[in-house]
Amino acid sequence: MRYLTKTSAADKLATQCLILGIFEGRQPGESLNSLDKAAATALGSALKKKDLVGKAGQTLMLYDVDGIRAERVMLIGLGKKKSLSAKSLASAVEKAVAQLNDNAARDCALLMPPEFTDASSIYAAARDLVLAAEARLYRFDQCKSKKDRPATPLNKMTLITGSRTASAAAKKALAHAQAIASGMNLAKTLANLPGNICTPSYLASQAKKIGHNNTKLKVSALTEKQMEKLGMGALLSVSRGSREPAKLIVMDYRGGPANSRPVVLVGKGLTFDAGGISLKPSANMDEMKYDMCGGASVIGTLQACAELQLPINVVGIVPSSENLPDGAANKPGDIVTSMSGLTIEILNTDAEGRLILCDALTYAERFKPAAVVDVATLTGACVVALGHHTTGLLANDDKLADELFQAGEAIQDPCWRLPMNEDYSRQLDSNFADMANIGGKGAGTITAACFLGKFTEKYKWAHLDIAGTAWKSGDKSATGRPVPMLMQMLLRRSKLAE
Repeated sequence: MRYLTKTSAADKLATQCLILGIFEGRQPGESLNSLDKAAATALGSALKKKDLVGKAGQTLMLYDVDGIRAERVMLIGLGKKKSLSAKSLASAVEKAVAQLNDNAARDCALLMPPEFTDASSIYAAARDLVLAAEARLYRFDQCKSKKDRPATPLNKMTLITGSRTASAAAKKALAHAQAIASGMNLAKTLANLPGNICTPSYLASQAKKIGHNNTKLKVSALTEKQMEKLGMGALLSVSRGSREPAKLIVMDYRGGPANSRPVVLVGKGLTFDAGGISLKPSANMDEMKYDMCGGASVIGTLQACAELQLPINVVGIVPSSENLPDGAANKPGDIVTSMSGLTIEILNTDAEGRLILCDALTYAERFKPAAVVDVATLTGACVVALGHHTTGLLANDDKLADELFQAGEAIQDPCWRLPMNEDYSRQLDSNFADMANIGGKGAGTITAACFLGKFTEKYKWAHLDIAGTAWKSGDKSATGRPVPMLMQMLLRRSKLAE
């Protein structure tokens, strides 16, 4: 959908639907003060009928309202006035967009609540409502023979602001939000595709397509032979059980000064994870196509960086493979040698994500990174600890951890930091190798991060465990997280956010 800003009078704007917010108790707030007397009187009369009392989630459609040029007026409930926030407005707009997309309205205009008074609050409100609208409009039907889509879908929204200053803040937010939403949609689509289509080679091809459209972004994919020469024994041990060759996708975006150290994002790209010899239960195993959501989010983030032409250097690394049982697959008790030279005893072949990530994290050293953030659907233990709302965060650098936490809070994509110290790391001790790939039943999310931490001692590093937030298990759909958090961090580093 296209998004625009205007400062014209709301009642004079030609649109198929004008959206106005109403607070609980049928309080129109300051919005109606900007309408002429005839329009305000007509809307006041409609509110007296109590079909809408302003509760969050309520909508009321009115037609041919006196004093308003729009064909329709949709009143949306914003809840209590004192509770108005970017999040509550976004939730209300999401419901309005869903309703309009199912009827004949192709464009709409939203009168931004004047209660958002400063540029920062206007920016956040505009950004969040676009992200919410795009999330509602997204649909995955690439694999269906019949597409069930609206005959006249909603394709344009105009935000009406009260001043040029407000319009400038909203316009900036719209550009950022559209790029973030586009990156999220790409991540969702890659994740929702089945494993027989979205293979490591397919994932590499999609990343390369993004690079073809942007001169600042160079994309390459290392083959298994190239990885073997680099000594990536941990990564390659996972792919031995699959007929699909592994790929190490590298997306090098150079938008900043040549001598500026990049932020490196590393995303787990297991396009299907059956668990290997340590076979997973059959129930819901189809959802293991989502084990590449970390890689998909990194690819989506790099696309958003390129779309916005961010003045920063960012490198995306996606180690991609399948993990299947086979005569050549890893066996419990096998010992492999990682690119770093450290040896790993494989006690559970279903703890394979850390095996492909550790070699990618070692590979990241060559970019002399300012910071490295890895993103992975790594542990079921994280779902137990934090549920499906909050991403797990672990780090070897307090400032980087705080940076990610603040970015997540600012864009409604939250994370929470867990402890990580030597006491947990000792759970990975092995009698036969430098370390084991699992640390026992307790603190599974933390010991997994401790494993990765052994390969990140040369730079500032943070780990995001998105096992609980990358997809919704009930309706089996990817969320596109944590693209918003990553982009908010990069926008702030570029001094462009808010």
